[in-house]
Amino acid sequence: MKHTLIVTILLVAMFLGSQIIGLFITKHYLPEQKGEPPKELPFDIERPQIEEKTSYLPIFISILLATLIAFALIKFKAYKLWKLWFFLAISFTLIIALSSFIPQIIALIISVVVALLLIFKPNVIIQNLVQLFIYGGLAAIFVPILNIISISILLVLISIYDVIAVWKTKHMVSLAKFQTKSKLFAGLSIPYEPKTSKIGKIGNKKYKLEKGSIAILGGGDIGFPLLFSGVILKTYNMQYALITTLFITLSLFALFLISKKGKFYPGMPFLSAGCFLGYLFILLIK
Repeated sequence: MKHTLIVTILLVAMFLGSQIIGLFITKHYLPEQKGEPPKELPFDIERPQIEEKTSYLPIFISILLATLIAFALIKFKAYKLWKLWFFLAISFTLIIALSSFIPQIIALIISVVVALLLIFKPNVIIQNLVQLFIYGGLAAIFVPILNIISISILLVLISIYDVIAVWKTKHMVSLAKFQTKSKLFAGLSIPYEPKTSKIGKIGNKKYKLEKGSIAILGGGDIGFPLLFSGVILKTYNMQYALITTLFITLSLFALFLISKKGKFYPGMPFLSAGCFLGYLFILLIK
């Protein structure tokens, strides 16, 4: 196991929390009756005007472009632009998420203040709390323009890309390390001290505390499964969406169980498998 059991359970629990919160945020913006248009986003934010059946293509291309921009900012050490991009992304998605619970003007104020705190006063607690909500904001944008086929194709494309980016080119590993070092990480993170090893001597026993570690889960590994369960919610109901979420969460836990310390793993193939297994289970019981 890559991390301690307690840290692993905590990370998986936060992932589950982000998925459930995200589903309720998504539900707020979905139409009450099938055939009706989705509810408007706060401050008249417009969703991309694309067809459901082909929506996977522009979304995937946008992801590739965003990755290229991120690496350009890293290569040229444009830290101020990186912080600005991070600020805008957090504020934008958090406004949408919080507006499903509170008036949009209050959501705007809270989102801007929180985003500023994350940039100038990084805090792991605020960081993780924000991550529980922002992916619901993304789902509220994209779920209405996706269907089962398009989100399934998107998951396959993202899974292939994730394998290449982590195991072949390794550029996703570099991006994760940069984000962690800059303390502006898009995803869940839990810093912790691993178990001690018998090196050196303290009192009558030989111990030396190893270097502190951090358990992370990237934003894509949170957002894309939520898009899938969100489409299940739109197509069927909340019960089936939660069943899918359970399968996805179990697949993530399985990945952590088989992962080894010091190695990086592409999460999306495992999470996508959880999505498809959950959907298969739904087809069998409905």
